[in-house]
Amino acid sequence: MIRVFFREGTLLLLFMLFLPSPTWGYRPFISTDAAVAGLKEMEIELGYLNLERTEGENTLIIPQLVVNYGIARNLEVVGEFEVEKPLDEDLELVDPALSLKTVLREGILQEKNGVSIAIETSLLLPSTVQGERKFGFETMGIFSEKLSPFIFHINIGGGVDRVETSPFAVWGLIVEFPVNSKFRLVGEVSGEGIREEVASNSGLLGFIWKSTRPNVFVDAGIRKGISGETLDWMFTTGLTFAFALPGVSPVKPSPSMRKVTHQGL
Repeated sequence: MIRVFFREGTLLLLFMLFLPSPTWGYRPFISTDAAVAGLKEMEIELGYLNLERTEGENTLIIPQLVVNYGIARNLEVVGEFEVEKPLDEDLELVDPALSLKTVLREGILQEKNGVSIAIETSLLLPSTVQGERKFGFETMGIFSEKLSPFIFHINIGGGVDRVETSPFAVWGLIVEFPVNSKFRLVGEVSGEGIREEVASNSGLLGFIWKSTRPNVFVDAGIRKGISGETLDWMFTTGLTFAFALPGVSPVKPSPSMRKVTHQGL
């Protein structure tokens, strides 16, 4: 079964390699930035190989997929899910969600002065994991700013989970260091706290590399659990592409596209 995911993922990658329209991707984070996909443009963030170890058990996550589509200026719809394969168990559909993300204030990420501010509202869909088969809800405030030479993205939000509709809070901080126009060192600290439970926090160190092809971005990172019932560690690697849908004429990049964000800073 895992071979099937590799084969289908490879076909998807080959298909997108021939589609124009570059963008800066935004893997491998849990948190996000205060920018959205350009109007009528689709952005795919594909976690092609992820290996997670939690409480002594290894889990393959193949694929980890986030799809963003710009439906209006400064507004995108987002769909996401993961397919997990514990080594001795069946496949599971994990963390499916549908979201709307909008830029409330154009700032540094839209080539303007000041803080970029966005909000993302998500419907958490039932997964196939036992005990996670209810609907949930999450909303997140996102703030992006540059303090040269670093770029910061702060996430603060909360909602109710898909387990027992319990309230929770989430937070995250991403720091980027652009080494040059094609390579960025990145780090993240993020966490989630559910009422009457110990908060789960983790940290990530990694990189994002803009390949020689204008529409291919490669990332890799290592995530380590810090506290709470979180993972021991996780290795992740993936790619990001952006393209106009078939039958849709390519559009000029909007100021809010992430490629402007990181090429221009």
